[in-house]
Amino acid sequence: MSQEPQTAADPDARSGRSPAPTLHVDALLDDPKTRIVVCCGSGGVGKTTTAAALALRAAERGRKVVVLTIDPAKRLAQSMGIDSLDNVPRRVKGTEDRREEAPGESAEPGELHAMMLDMKRTFDEVVETHTDPERAAQILANPFYQTVSGGFAGTQEYMAMEKLGQLRAKDEWDLIVVDTPPSRNALDFLDAPKRLGSFLDSKLIRVLTAPAKLGGRAGMAFLNVGMSMMTGTLGKLLGGQLLKDAQTFVSAMDTTFGGFRTRADATFKLLQAPGTAFLVVAAPERDALREAAYFVERLAAEKMPLVGLVLNRVHGSGATRLSAEQALAAAENLVEPGIVDQADGHADVRNSPETDGSSDSGPEDPAADPDRPVDELTAGLLRLHAERMRLLAREQRTRDRFISHHPEVAIVEVPALPGDVHDLTGLRDIGDRLAAGHTELS
Repeated sequence: MSQEPQTAADPDARSGRSPAPTLHVDALLDDPKTRIVVCCGSGGVGKTTTAAALALRAAERGRKVVVLTIDPAKRLAQSMGIDSLDNVPRRVKGTEDRREEAPGESAEPGELHAMMLDMKRTFDEVVETHTDPERAAQILANPFYQTVSGGFAGTQEYMAMEKLGQLRAKDEWDLIVVDTPPSRNALDFLDAPKRLGSFLDSKLIRVLTAPAKLGGRAGMAFLNVGMSMMTGTLGKLLGGQLLKDAQTFVSAMDTTFGGFRTRADATFKLLQAPGTAFLVVAAPERDALREAAYFVERLAAEKMPLVGLVLNRVHGSGATRLSAEQALAAAENLVEPGIVDQADGHADVRNSPETDGSSDSGPEDPAADPDRPVDELTAGLLRLHAERMRLLAREQRTRDRFISHHPEVAIVEVPALPGDVHDLTGLRDIGDRLAAGHTELS
C-alpha cells in the first residue's frame, strides 16, 4: 500500500535535494552571440506559445527576430494578429512601440517576423535554386516528385533543416526561434542528413540511377542485360509508368540531392555550434517530463547546446500551510453533524444543544440551521483546496524525479494561466513570466 504523498506545505517534501539552477531567459535573448533558439518538447505543453513569447520579447528588447513554426497549428498566427502564416516571413505589427531596453543595448527598435514551414514549397525552392530552369521545370512536373515532395516520410524534417539553413545563410536576422513538431519527432530533423544519405545510398536508388550514370550504349547494355530481371520485377510492383517517373526523377535530382545533403550536414554542424541554444519545454506531468528527459539525453548524445528546461503550467496555492488532510478533515466536520472535533485535544460534538450529545429536534432539518448552506459551501472549497494540494504534491514529485536524474539542467517555471493565449498581450505576459526567473525549486 503506497503512502499518502507529502504536501507542498510540508518542509520535509523539499528536503534532501539540491536546488535546480535557474534559467535566465533575458540574458539568453539579449546575448548578441545567441543566433538560434530551438524549442522542442512533446505535444500539448505550450511549446508554440513559448517560442512565440520568446521571439516577441527578444524583438521588443531590440533584436530583429523571425520565429519559424513547424507545427501546423494556427495558434501562432492568431496570437500575433496575422491572418495566416506561410513559407514567407510576415511582419508582426505592434512591437515597435514597446521597446524594452536591454542593458548595454541601443534604443533602436526591434522587429518580429513569423512564418510556418511549407515543406512542399521549400522543396520546390530547393529545386528552383539549385538546378537550371529547364531541368527544374521537368522535376516539378514529375508525378514521382509531386508525391515525394508532398508526403514522403521525413520530408518535413529535411525541409526544416533546409529552411533553417536558408534563414541563417541570409544573415538578415539577429535571432531565429524555431518551434519544432510535437513529440519525439521534434528531434527527427537531427537525423535528416543521416537518413537522407541512407536514402540516396540505398540499393533502390542505385538501381534507378545506374543506367543514367553509365550513359550511352554501356548504360543501355547494363540495363538490358544486368538489370532486366530487377527492373521487370520493380515494374510489376510499381507499375511501368511509375518506375519510369521514378528513374527520371532520381536522375534529374541527383545533383540537387547531393547539394541538399551537403547543406543539411552544414546545418547540423550549425546546430552544434556556439550561438545555438536548445530549450526543452514540458509540463509538470509524468509523461511530459519523461519526454523532456529523452530530449535532454538525446541532445547531450548529439553534443547539441542545451540551455535549460521551461516548465509550463505549474500550479500554485496561496494557502500551502493548510494540508490536504487538514482540509478534508475540516470539510467532514462541517457537513457531518455529530462528528467529534479533536482539535487542541478537546472533544466536542458539533450541532448539538445538549452536552451529552442528545437532541430533541427530531430528524435533521436544514432550515433549522441557517449556517448550514455556508458550511456546505465552505466544505466544498476545502475539498477543492485538498485536490489542489494533492496536485501540487504530485507536480513536486515529478519535478524532483527529473531533477534527481538531470541536476545540471537549468529550469524556469511558468505558472498555469486561467485561459489560452490569443494575442500579443498574452504573449507578453508569458514572456514576463519566463524572464522573471521564478522557480519553486531554487
